[in-house]
Amino acid sequence: MSSILKTYNRKKISFNRGKGSFLYDTKGKKYLDFVQGIAVNCLGHSHNHLIKSIYKQSKKLWHVSNAFIIPEQERLAKRLTQKTFADYVAFQNSGAEATEAAIKFARRYFYSRGKPRKNRILCINNSFHGRTLATIFASNSKKAIEGFGPKVDGFDHFNFGDHKGLEKAITSRTAAIMVETIMGEGGIKIIPDWCLKGLKKLCIKKGILLILDEVQSGVGRTGKMWGYENLEIEPDGFTLAKGLGGGHAIGALLVQKKANIFTPGDHASTFGGNPFACRAAITVLEEIKRRKILKNVLERGNQLNEGFTKISAKFPKIISDIRGLGLIQGLVINDSYTDAKTITLKAFDKGLLLVPAGGNVVRFVPPLIISRNEINILLKKLDLIKYKYLISTLPLLTAIYVVKK
Repeated sequence: MSSILKTYNRKKISFNRGKGSFLYDTKGKKYLDFVQGIAVNCLGHSHNHLIKSIYKQSKKLWHVSNAFIIPEQERLAKRLTQKTFADYVAFQNSGAEATEAAIKFARRYFYSRGKPRKNRILCINNSFHGRTLATIFASNSKKAIEGFGPKVDGFDHFNFGDHKGLEKAITSRTAAIMVETIMGEGGIKIIPDWCLKGLKKLCIKKGILLILDEVQSGVGRTGKMWGYENLEIEPDGFTLAKGLGGGHAIGALLVQKKANIFTPGDHASTFGGNPFACRAAITVLEEIKRRKILKNVLERGNQLNEGFTKISAKFPKIISDIRGLGLIQGLVINDSYTDAKTITLKAFDKGLLLVPAGGNVVRFVPPLIISRNEINILLKKLDLIKYKYLISTLPLLTAIYVVKK
């Protein structure tokens, strides 16, 4: 019996090695990994340059207190600010921590301007900003908050796509609007560019902050380095994590110069921005540039979408929608036939690792280095499935990549 607290519904399997787009279990079976730690391993498993970089760093220094200047942290912050609108960075260990920092930033911003009651954050219902106590109430998912009362106050909500509802929800106490560029856990929902541009204008008009959660959509996942670049807007702050460390724990809050309102002691993180994690993140940014990975994301994303479009045209009763951008995509499954979880379980039996998202969506988040051939094999197997067979054993829709030893 495991001594690990049951906070995950774990599959009865473990892996002992990985390379690129593939994982190998303890029995030697090979799996095509379209989960990658849920959009974390952006360079795939056991990337050679990342191995060399962190090995070299491990022989020098792993951790040192933030009470001292950390050169690797300074270098990473400089790279991030040079590649974004931001002027300052606060390093954390995860996306949830980065979101917590963003919440504190929004409240402190108006407190420092003599408006302590302007402290409420407006978010989308059933979004996902993390699993800390504050972030689950920011997300406002009934399933996530059940049993964790009393409610953490300070958050108001509106429904996805309800612009009038959003405007009504803004009050004199609203400090910021915080939304995901792409709602990952919420079903791979892209907030339309006109909507986010409207949000930015609304924030300026109302004198409030716009914070974008790019924990899942940032670091090249959409084909742009940062999701907001697809929208041609600049938020007041945004959060990063997941792909930033290429598999190593790091998160970040990035803000504009006007938002430099923290003073020593206002916010801190013991492990945030440690030399080891920062070295990994620097290597990720270097590799994305060196290997022209953004170009690959756009090409492979288009390839994946075109393939899904052809398949959905063949099986319109099965696939009700295709969502996403770049290499964060999802197939919306008609729940009259099956559910996304069942599909991922059957996919697992066939040597393909997938993870569901909300709204009966099968999520595809391969490494950003995924090859044309790997996607071609996936799409070819999908195309060979017979319609009547698909109806009777629907989960094979996405479980179509078996790699023989």
